[in-house]
Amino acid sequence: VARCEAERQALALMDHPNIARVFDAGATDSGRPYFVMELVKGVPITEYCDKNNLSLRQRLEIFVTTCHAVQHAHQKGVIHRDIKPNNIMVTLHDGKPVPKVIDFGVAKATSQRLTEKTLFTAYGQIIGTPTYMSPEQAEMSGLDIDTRSDIYALGVLLYELLTGRPPFDAEELRSAGYAEMLRIICEKEPIKPSRRLSTMDEELTVVSNHRSIEPRKLGQLVKGDLDWIVMKALEKERGRRYETPNAFAEDIERHLKHEPVEAYPPSAVYKFHKFFRRNRMAFATATTIFIVLLSATVVSTWQAVRATRAEQAAETARQRETAEREMAERQRNRAVAAHEQAQDALARSLFHQAQAVRRSQTTGRRWTALELLDTAEELRSRERGEEPSNQEDTNLTTVAASSTSEQLAGEMPTRVDLRTEAVAAMALPDARPVTLETGGIMPAVSHDGHWAVAFYQGSGPKKTAI
Repeated sequence: VARCEAERQALALMDHPNIARVFDAGATDSGRPYFVMELVKGVPITEYCDKNNLSLRQRLEIFVTTCHAVQHAHQKGVIHRDIKPNNIMVTLHDGKPVPKVIDFGVAKATSQRLTEKTLFTAYGQIIGTPTYMSPEQAEMSGLDIDTRSDIYALGVLLYELLTGRPPFDAEELRSAGYAEMLRIICEKEPIKPSRRLSTMDEELTVVSNHRSIEPRKLGQLVKGDLDWIVMKALEKERGRRYETPNAFAEDIERHLKHEPVEAYPPSAVYKFHKFFRRNRMAFATATTIFIVLLSATVVSTWQAVRATRAEQAAETARQRETAEREMAERQRNRAVAAHEQAQDALARSLFHQAQAVRRSQTTGRRWTALELLDTAEELRSRERGEEPSNQEDTNLTTVAASSTSEQLAGEMPTRVDLRTEAVAAMALPDARPVTLETGGIMPAVSHDGHWAVAFYQGSGPKKTAI
């Protein structure tokens, strides 16, 4: 009784050629309410369009007229809440199709109550038809229902007019169960009309015939503007839908006039946000795995960097050690070279002193010259790493008696130079007697004819060639 009273009041508020009118209302003698309304001799809008094989343009024109009728109801403060093909009947006036919106039994007033009677609804019972119901109407939350709920239902109706099917199949929703049905309506995104057509097989031929168009061209006509317009009306967030049925109708008229439409594909950011909301658990798991992998990568990279730096430091230390060792070697070589140069200079000095002494007229010059040459020979042998040519205690006089003609390179006097100078010194008439503790000196001549002197030391003589 209360719903009947509400529908009578709703229809009484409106006066539009595309909304069924109320002529009278009252109650019987037994108290049963009644109202007399316009008889609509027609069929549901989808059935009429298919029976008459209306083209897409003709279907859109009828739909625009329906939007204007719903706009009138909204202006009168009435939300239909159950827009579907069976509540939009199409009749003929002078041979032209005229849609009529009927059945405001579950309508809701936005500015006043439609009846003083209380409308009772069982707990958990949803109002409307699930296939055409908006998400906010299905979830029965504290969110109030407004006119944009009818925009969603109009979007479902347009989807069916274009493809022959609603976004979510009625049988699928019924078999899914109550909780799953609500989840599908509130969370699952419908596929675009053009894509729905592309997935049809043999059914596409039937759908195309009802729209008087070739199957391959139907998807091309729907793709683009009509896809965007329908998907904008079917947005889960009502703030992204059309604000009014008139705005919805105007965008369709822009498409029919080949003008730019207001509807446009959602941005990538919005798509990602919606995808995230539908898959929060999967995202949480993936994020956790990503963080673990990222942490492991960072740690392994850090360890690799540390190892690389340690290796580089070790290599640098090795290079530094090698450089220092080479530098020390060079310094040692320079020191050795400087020492050799000093020894060479000393040997040369001794050699020149021996020459000077030999040429002088001083007493003992012969032996002094030989001593200087002997010292020079010792320096030469030590620097060159040579062994004396004769046995133990052999001195420079060995060189004088030797027939060796070796000549070494370098600035130090060679053996030839020393031998020559020693021979020259030995030829001097000067002689310095040497008295030993247990012996004496006795001149003698060796068997090979060189000058020689025999030093007596100890119990017997010891010859040294001069």
